Amino acid sequence: MGHGSDGGGGQARTWNVLKRVSSWIDVVTEDELPQGEVHVAYVDGIEVAVFNVAGQYYAIEDVCTHDGSEISTGCLHDHVIECPRHGARFDVRTGEVLEPPAYEPVQTFKVRIENGMIQVGDDQ
Repeated sequence: MGHGSDGGGGQARTWNVLKRVSSWIDVVTEDELPQGEVHVAYVDGIEVAVFNVAGQYYAIEDVCTHDGSEISTGCLHDHVIECPRHGARFDVRTGEVLEPPAYEPVQTFKVRIENGMIQVGDDQ
């Protein structure tokens, strides 16, 4: 008996479909993002704000969940970004809302350093 593709007596094949778990996108070099600053980049069509807080890097979606405006132009105090429009505050480490009028957290992204390049994970 043959093991051809016609199914005539052959064993059934199963295929494992591998899903991409994550990939990393180059955003900016460490040298180009001084402490206390922010850099905005597009990651898979989403504006992502990358912050340097005391030498640690954090990335969040650059949108206030209160009204949809960008928050990267707001004031950064330690790990807290304040939306410039209505004053909502978010923790850039976790995306958590710290002060209304926003009540929903902002999306966060994984960050890593690879050969001096700050990279953001796009595995939303």
